[in-house]
Amino acid sequence: MRIEYEAIGVIHTPHKTAGEAPIQPSKADEARGRVELRREFEAGLADLDGFSHILLLYHLDRSSGYRLRVVPFLDTRERGLFATRAPWRPNPIGLTVVRLLAVEGSTLRVAGVDMIDGTPLLDLKPYVPEIDAVPGARGGWFEERRRKAAGEAPRADGRFVARGPGGDSGAGV
Repeated sequence: MRIEYEAIGVIHTPHKTAGEAPIQPSKADEARGRVELRREFEAGLADLDGFSHILLLYHLDRSSGYRLRVVPFLDTRERGLFATRAPWRPNPIGLTVVRLLAVEGSTLRVAGVDMIDGTPLLDLKPYVPEIDAVPGARGGWFEERRRKAAGEAPRADGRFVARGPGGDSGAGV
């Protein structure tokens, strides 16, 4: 089955390459960006300014190919792709929670961006703590790596550079 989407906007960030991008939004709290929606979607932003955070769903347009087993950032052990946040996926869709700073017409000012400048936006949704936060949720294999993650450099380590099946085994949590 073929599914097609059209970008509703573009995400602008200070990160020009994958190597410059933080590994996760938690390592990019102060990285500022803007989300520019196409004008015909501006009315859909009504009432969004009351939310502190939003979820951005976007197309990983510079990702190609995938592997079902990857070595994620902050780990040395190969893991199943779907137990990681590696960018090389069968459907290259990214998801990031960002802090909403301002709504200015069809532009959103945001903080906590970890994507590359010019990334196509597929959708956005408000982050609602009572719905999106799950008390007592477990972090799987990452829980054992949590302490190491706190002390790691927030930038990619080269695993982001090689692409797809013929490249490195992937990156991301």
